Amino acid sequence: MGDLLGVAVLGAGHMGADHIRRLDRVVSGARVAAVADPDAVRAEEAVAGIEGVSVHTETEAALDAPGVEAVLIASPGPAHEEALRAALARGLPVLCEKPMVPDAAGALRVVEAEARLGRRLTQVGFMRRHDPEYRRLKALLDGGRLGRPLMLHCVHRNVSSPPDFTSAMLIDSSVSHEIDAARWLLGQELTAVTVLRPGPSPGAPQGLLDPQFVLFETDGGALVDVEVFVNCGFGYQVRCEAVCEAGSARVGDDDGMLVTARGGAAVEVPQDYLVRFEAAYDREVQTWVDDARRGRVTGPTAWDGYVAAVVAEAGVRALESGERVGITLAPRPDLYGGNGG
Repeated sequence: MGDLLGVAVLGAGHMGADHIRRLDRVVSGARVAAVADPDAVRAEEAVAGIEGVSVHTETEAALDAPGVEAVLIASPGPAHEEALRAALARGLPVLCEKPMVPDAAGALRVVEAEARLGRRLTQVGFMRRHDPEYRRLKALLDGGRLGRPLMLHCVHRNVSSPPDFTSAMLIDSSVSHEIDAARWLLGQELTAVTVLRPGPSPGAPQGLLDPQFVLFETDGGALVDVEVFVNCGFGYQVRCEAVCEAGSARVGDDDGMLVTARGGAAVEVPQDYLVRFEAAYDREVQTWVDDARRGRVTGPTAWDGYVAAVVAEAGVRALESGERVGITLAPRPDLYGGNGG
């Protein structure tokens, strides 16, 4: 491996372009070696001014490009399984944005393919594990000072949803982050899910069930509730409060710039997840690069990606049926260790 880790970035859209920028300008020890996107013009624009990058419209061409030693997948979810399996076949370490694979069956195929290799190559991009506030909350819960966690109260709000956003995507796209965060924070598996639906907000597109209230049960006796509201109109907010036997702790309160002007003062509310979780993304990618250069992979596993897909599918069934839905996982390969990655 060279002095700089050569990374192929798959996908040059909103997320992919931001990762290209991050690898080029923020992260140390890496360089963008190749980019693949079906839209060649978009890919060229994403790498403008970066030297030594080859641009491709096909995934495998980028993976086989000179100097590629690792892969960052930021393409749409349905393309992830093929890209992951191609990277695994080449023995390349991968950082894959969530969802690892949108459907549980496909996610399990990736788990099984990696398990056959007998070593980890995949890290899933659940970046909240790298957020400074979430890490402090995790350390507090692990330390036991507040006693056993009883409940997690979560909030996930977006300014607006994309034109093609569906009611199911509130769970399998948005709440998937809370699914992983809950497992990681609590060290427990989610065992059942119920979805309640208030009357849709007037700001939601016609036919979109927004907001939703999602309730998870865990194998440790805790409850996790998530208010997901993707057309709130005013900003991007993510909060989590742990209520324990001897106290509570909350992260995600608005603490942005306080602007004072004639007539009053206001705190700026982030409008985008790339703003709210900028430090988390930076730390996540830097850690992945450092690990890959040392020949190892840490962080959320392919198994964590599979579990998120299973739980999300159960959540969508609960949304559609109005009933409580149990969650059943396949046997976990020894490669992946214990609860919550």
